[in-house]
Amino acid sequence: MDKTVVLYPGLGVGHLTPMVQLAKLFVQHGVAVTVALVEPQVELASFSAVVARAAATNPSVTFHVLPPPAPAAEARRERLDYLRLMDAPLRDFLRSLPAVHALVIDMFCSGSLDVAAELGIPAYFFFASGASFLAVFLNLPSVMANMDTSFAELGDSPLRLPVAPPFKATDLPKVILDNDEGTKAILRMSERIAESNGILINTFDALEARAVRALREGLCIPGRPTPPVYCIGPLVTEGGDKKHECLEWLDAQPDNSVTFLSFGSLGTFSKKQLLEIAVGLEKSGQRFLWVVRSPSSDEQSIGDPLPEPDLDTLLPEGFLERTKDQGLVVKSWAPQVEVLGHRATGAFVTHCGWNSTLEGIVAGLPLICWPLYAEQRLNKVFIVEEMKLGVVLRGYDEEVVKAEEVEAKVRWVMDSEGGRGLREHAAAEKSKAVQALNGGGSSQAAFVEFLNNL
Repeated sequence: MDKTVVLYPGLGVGHLTPMVQLAKLFVQHGVAVTVALVEPQVELASFSAVVARAAATNPSVTFHVLPPPAPAAEARRERLDYLRLMDAPLRDFLRSLPAVHALVIDMFCSGSLDVAAELGIPAYFFFASGASFLAVFLNLPSVMANMDTSFAELGDSPLRLPVAPPFKATDLPKVILDNDEGTKAILRMSERIAESNGILINTFDALEARAVRALREGLCIPGRPTPPVYCIGPLVTEGGDKKHECLEWLDAQPDNSVTFLSFGSLGTFSKKQLLEIAVGLEKSGQRFLWVVRSPSSDEQSIGDPLPEPDLDTLLPEGFLERTKDQGLVVKSWAPQVEVLGHRATGAFVTHCGWNSTLEGIVAGLPLICWPLYAEQRLNKVFIVEEMKLGVVLRGYDEEVVKAEEVEAKVRWVMDSEGGRGLREHAAAEKSKAVQALNGGGSSQAAFVEFLNNL
């Protein structure tokens, strides 16, 4: 191997997982890879488990946990503050290596551009969300500079940007709507992405053609050049080889008959909402596989582990018994990639996190969109309006999505002419995803171009 790269995913399992897939792609092309990890301020079993699993299944990739900043921060800090403190350990680690040909960083690690510049290392961003969100994100600072109000004050008014379909201002991530110091920090991150040597995006050209074109034509950052953009996805986790109980249950179901409901590593609902989902699923008459997590409490911090859910307390009385031939409820976690790829799965109710969105697309499934946080509301717009791969559950932005809406949307996708058309389109998009990664495909060609430019 004649080149070495260091990948720096920052904080969060959702950012580490696609970075591990990127590391494997480098290895396949003969590039030595080290993933520099930031331990969470509070040790999480999920982080340790993901790191251990990644190291065990990817022996060709080196994983290095950076030491905590010195002096160690006694108080828990905001993510961006903590990552800034980690720049010193990152600098020391990079200096200790014989040679580093590139540093690839997560969007939240924009401060590390200064470390790379100091050491003379080319720095690239790996954008773990889609090209459509990136196009909007890069456009926001110039849009805001020309506004005489805040995004929050626009409410549900439509925003019309040259790089995206119209969307409501309230579809923007909450941190941007808050119009505070956090907003300024996020917009500064957007500006710093333009200072990099290039941007790797976990998407493929055919999926987000409008946004990719806008990025490459420089429409997203008025007045200054946009770094080269490389669409190298979809990079999704491969299925494991352990047989989970839910996969055995799926084996006994007819093809394309099951709706899978799962809402990511941070998605939780109140007991009231869980009851509505349960009633809607039961009344739909459709088969379902549902991952239920315990409701979070106000005392819990983001990422803190949740207790195992008490299904008898959280779900309607007798629900599990009445639906035992119709569906299966799984506590806390299911092997999502394996479930989505199973022949019996026919639709995916998702929070629209980008990793989950890509996994659903690669599986060729229609998406029933229930966005919860971060950029997921914008992803919902792109999925429904641009990609034409999903429908929205009405009420997601209100106190509760009603049982009648759950029942209606599941039935429509699984058992209507319109739903059949949606499934056919999803199957066609799956074929495009496969083509992008194959020899001569757009994503493979983009990655080779990136390596040649290193």
